[in-house]
Amino acid sequence: MRMYDIIRRKRDGEILSEKEIQFFVRGYASGEIPDYQASALCMAIYFRGMTVEETTALTLAIRDSGDRLDFSNINGLRVDKHSTGGVGDKTSLVVAPIVASLGIKVAKMSGRGLGHTGGTIDKLEAIPGFCTDIPTAEFEEIVNRIGIAIVGQTATLAPADKSLYALRDVTATVDSMPLIASSIMGKKLAADDDCIVLDVKTGSGSFMKTEEASEELARLMVGIGKQAGKKICALLTDMDKPLGNAVGNAIEVWEAVRTLQGEGPEDLVELCIALAAHMLYLADKGDLGACERMAKEAIGSGRALATLIEMVRAQGGDVSYIETPDKLLAAKHSLDVTAPKDGYIHCVDTEGYGVAALLLGAGRNKKDDVIDHCAGIQLHAKTGDFIKAGDKIATLYTNSEATLQVARDRLLAATFLSNNAPAPRPLIYKVIE
Repeated sequence: MRMYDIIRRKRDGEILSEKEIQFFVRGYASGEIPDYQASALCMAIYFRGMTVEETTALTLAIRDSGDRLDFSNINGLRVDKHSTGGVGDKTSLVVAPIVASLGIKVAKMSGRGLGHTGGTIDKLEAIPGFCTDIPTAEFEEIVNRIGIAIVGQTATLAPADKSLYALRDVTATVDSMPLIASSIMGKKLAADDDCIVLDVKTGSGSFMKTEEASEELARLMVGIGKQAGKKICALLTDMDKPLGNAVGNAIEVWEAVRTLQGEGPEDLVELCIALAAHMLYLADKGDLGACERMAKEAIGSGRALATLIEMVRAQGGDVSYIETPDKLLAAKHSLDVTAPKDGYIHCVDTEGYGVAALLLGAGRNKKDDVIDHCAGIQLHAKTGDFIKAGDKIATLYTNSEATLQVARDRLLAATFLSNNAPAPRPLIYKVIE
């Protein structure tokens, strides 16, 4: 079997066999198949797609490319949540402490930034001292004691995906449905979780630009999860505008903490409560209404924030940055972006906002780029708001002053003003169970 033939077959629109897919995944994970051939196959998949059977085979091959976690030493039901990626999406930093504070274990492995979207690990590493690479025994001890720990994907967990994840980021093959589904579910099935809630984004800031495509992806992933014996559901959520008012790394941690303090933006709070409620529901904590009330109480009582503080302390982070979150806002340079004329913000190109943050240093153009954790954007106006000429739309933050003007231009180009207010859009389109 040759990689050349596999690339050619998929390039020509043929269906790959399970053995061919396993050959590719094993070979790339071991280093026998080089980046340029893996890139070629990813691009062929991007254009030619995959059948459900091919996607399932790819998912299971990724799952089996390394160790499958055994968290039998963790006491209690384990539940996880995963987002398909968006701009300003810091929900894990809010939802996971909520759920853990209510007695459900969250043994979470998260990724780094991909394309114009931020990664949970990049955000957590904005907290000085926070360690995302800890031994399994220590990880299990923290989860048993506090209810939650969040670490980076280990080298032995779905290693094929870790390599493909970085490769897709720099070869314009991120937004491929089979590659997204197999990447997400390959990791999730390698982990030892009982319940999984998927947050599948749709809109200009997501990899799936239409509701139809997002629903197809959600149903594909839910089907794969059910075949693997997991309790799983997916929420289809809007990404035609950034989530919350902060885009970046440290600034998103700041907003997440503010949310757990009861002072979060309305859209972020709504989505976090919904995600937490569905996680609790799958964990048999009650009906959805009861689970929603429990999630709100966890914020209102301070229990969720206390859980986050304990997790940060246990993983070596400086908890003063959580107790006094303004310490996270430490960029050397800033620039206000103002409206050129009066009007309603009719819509935005959310991906453009993500690219603006990337240009400031909050993301990666190449897989080995170093993140500027202080870089980011604070939004002062969003879709539907009426603004006057000279009003602030956003403030940009960075440690590299040279990036400010190009990021400003990118953000303005992604902001569309109109004399008419846009029609309201729901934040959560539907739930797929």
